[in-house]
Amino acid sequence: MSSTERPVASPCVQICALDDDDICTGCQRSAMEITRWGRMENDERRQVLKLCHERALAAGLIFNAGSIAS
Repeated sequence: MSSTERPVASPCVQICALDDDDICTGCQRSAMEITRWGRMENDERRQVLKLCHERALAAGLIFNAGSIAS
């Protein structure tokens, strides 16, 4: 992480419960990602955020605007 770049914020929403796949039902991070977050560089954090978004889409927790029929 460069000294001028601020850390990427945690996606934690204070709903901390792991499902059967060890994915947090609140933020969609894996248990390993949650554990490592404080030691990750920003690039890795952005990768995790992308995975969280993909997991939320797959679980039907959020919808892709392009997939909603008018």
